[in-house]
Formats: sequence, structure tokens, C-alpha cells
Amino acid sequence: MNRTIQIEKESCIKCGKCAQVCPSGIMVRDERSKEINLIHPEHCIGCGHCVDVCPTHSVIHSDFPAEHVHSIDYSQMPSPEQVMLLIKSRRSNRTITSKPVPQELLEQIVEAARYAPTGTNARQVSYTLITDPDKLLQVSDYTIGVFNSLAKVLLNPIVKLLLKPFMQDTYKYVPMFESLKQEHAEGKDPILRKATALLIIHTPKSNRFGCEEANLAYQNASLMAESLGISQVYMGFVLTAIKQDNKNTFNNIVGIEGRVQAIMALGMPAFKYPNYVDRL
Repeated sequence: MNRTIQIEKESCIKCGKCAQVCPSGIMVRDERSKEINLIHPEHCIGCGHCVDVCPTHSVIHSDFPAEHVHSIDYSQMPSPEQVMLLIKSRRSNRTITSKPVPQELLEQIVEAARYAPTGTNARQVSYTLITDPDKLLQVSDYTIGVFNSLAKVLLNPIVKLLLKPFMQDTYKYVPMFESLKQEHAEGKDPILRKATALLIIHTPKSNRFGCEEANLAYQNASLMAESLGISQVYMGFVLTAIKQDNKNTFNNIVGIEGRVQAIMALGMPAFKYPNYVDRL
């Protein structure tokens, strides 16, 4: 990457803010002259802190041309009370209608996810949206299939005799697997809850903090979805099935590479919750 960084000396007011915020220590303020010097600019991680904090637009960075830098109108920021209300009112609303989520709203949700922080600003988090009904059905079928296979293994008399004393929590789920299978056969879709879209958040297998970064992104997306009036549900069942399957089947179904870290089911709600309760 041919990244270039420079300081416009004529407009720089030597406030030193860029040096204070640079996580890589590239911006260094001279103690005497107060001028900002660049040291090892090749260590830049492209976070943009220096560009965003400069009050005189004196940091010229090739990753952040002027047309991509926007002033923040803090008067438009939601109040702390509004933010807290959004957080408190967010629900995993599983009453989803057949009406599809408009594409422009799905794109807003993904954009919100993309602004979540990542380690060293590596931004190795990818997003795949699935809206095709046949693909969504395949995901449900896949999850039920994995659970069914797992239940058969756990209920094998010899396996049960050996494992149940040490895996009592796991065996508590066996009746639920059967219940899910029955509901799925009846067309009730207990896995996706009739969601019309899936947001799959995935990272390269080499990303050490992939799980953390993906779930930070998930929360951004979840709050944006709530603000847009869209139901969102964390797909714990699907993620559990993926962890039990070592054949990469899910990735092949949805056409992605890497490791799936989080999945959000999305849909238009049949109704909204009029209340929230205090967490005691």
C-alpha cells in the first residue's frame, strides 16, 4: 500500500492533538518548537484519528481524502437519555411478518456494523446478507439436521451411559432438539422465526480477535435495526450447529469463507413492545 502522510506546516497550529491520539506513535511533537514530526509513517494503521482530530485540516493522509472527511454537528447527537432508551427498548422480537426488510434499511444496518472498532484497525470483519427464501430454508434445514444427528449420537445407549454423568447440561437439550425438529416439520420455523434476512458476520480464521470484533459489530447493527423498527434475533441455534459440524457445510450453503462469528436474523415485526422492564 502506497500510503502517504504529511503535515501542512503553514496551517498547522501546533496544538499537538494528532500526536496525542496517534495509537502508533507516528506523530511526535517537538518539545521546543512544538512542531509535529513524522516518525516511521510506515507503521500507520490507517485509523484516521489524526485526520479527525485536527482542527485546521492540516494532516494530509492518502487514506482519507478531503471529500471523505466530515464535520460532526454535535447538536445532532442523541442525548444520553435517548441512547439509554434505545438500549433499554431493544428486544429480540420474534414476531416477524412475511414483509421483506427494504434493501436500503439492510444496507444501513450493515453500515452501522462496519463502524465498530477492530484490533489495530485491521478491519478483517466481513458481512454477508442472505435474503433468498430458498437459502434461508436451507439454513433452517441444516441446523435441524445437525441437531438431529447430535441427538442420535447422545441417545446411543453406550454413549449415553458414558457421557451423561459428565454432560448433564448437554443432555438437557436433547428433548428440545426433538421439539425443534417437530416444529420445523410443521413449518413453524423455530430456528429463523420466519426471518426474511440473515446478516452473517465472519472473519478470516487467522484473526485472533475475530469473535470479539464480530460481536462488537453485531451490537452496532442490532441498535441500528432497533432504531429502524426492524426485528433482530441473535442466531444462537445456528451458531451452535456450526460449531458441531466440522465439514464446513454452512459456509458452502451461504457461499462464504473464513469463520462465522455471529448471525443476526432480521424481519419486519408484527407489533412493537410498548414497555420495557428494569434489569434487577
